[in-house]
Amino acid sequence: MNYLIAGTGGVGGSIAAFLALAGKDVTCVARGAHLQAMQARGLRLKSDLKGEHTLRVPVCTAEEYRGKADVIFVCVKGYSISSITDLIRRAAHERTVVIPILNVYGTGPRIQRLTPGVTVLDGCIYIVGFVSAPGEITQMGKIFRLVYGAHRGTAVSRETLEAVQNDLQESGIKAEISPDINRDTFIKWSFISAMAVTGAYYDVPMGEVQKPGEIRDTFVGLSRESAELGRRLGVEYPQDPVTYNLKVIDNLDPESTASMQKDLARGHESEIQGLLFDLIEMAEAHGVAIPTYRKVAEKFKQPNH
Repeated sequence: MNYLIAGTGGVGGSIAAFLALAGKDVTCVARGAHLQAMQARGLRLKSDLKGEHTLRVPVCTAEEYRGKADVIFVCVKGYSISSITDLIRRAAHERTVVIPILNVYGTGPRIQRLTPGVTVLDGCIYIVGFVSAPGEITQMGKIFRLVYGAHRGTAVSRETLEAVQNDLQESGIKAEISPDINRDTFIKWSFISAMAVTGAYYDVPMGEVQKPGEIRDTFVGLSRESAELGRRLGVEYPQDPVTYNLKVIDNLDPESTASMQKDLARGHESEIQGLLFDLIEMAEAHGVAIPTYRKVAEKFKQPNH
């Protein structure tokens, strides 16, 4: 199968590099200085799992891509979804599967509404990966886990799902086909929301969340509130969600920060709408008390909130 990676940042770049290292057919979509550096020098990977490599991977802008892809990984930020729907429509053939790997909940159904006739799955990823320089991706730590699956009502063959899983596993990515992708994407959203919001509110790396005290208590409060929202939405947790969130945070590199936190610190556009305000609005709609979310939101008030 051939793969198209739409958005070659920390997540998409790591997926692309691991697939390319295993000899898979990968094309990347990027833009700006990152695109130019990849075209000139290749995609450079600095990885705790794979070491350092420079990979000659085909790369172009979304507008320049003219091929058809069997699998499209959508790895752009939540605020950029509408910018790549034309690419998905053009790049898809009748058996193409689209796998969004975003931090924001509800992305798969949203892309499905924007691209009727294309088979859109959903997914989430556990990785610390970021663009460390133009054309360069750094992957930290030993965790690289990708979970994907079809929402109820989405028809896709088990054979296709397993073919993707085999390619990912051969590339060194821990790939899991989810029996309940709505649950798994909600659990990921709730974790990333608590992690990114806590880190940004206190302006600290994850090592500070790993220590007992006010910062960790805030993370726990956010996790409790999003867990209750999940219960109202019918999410069935395989284990206590707060304990799970703490386990994940405690396994992260102490120096790591969420991409939303990095973007806010640099004054860039960020996913704060999808990771903070969307959750607050959903909680309000379902009558869930969210005192911790309300407290932290005061720091990030936007003109329309």
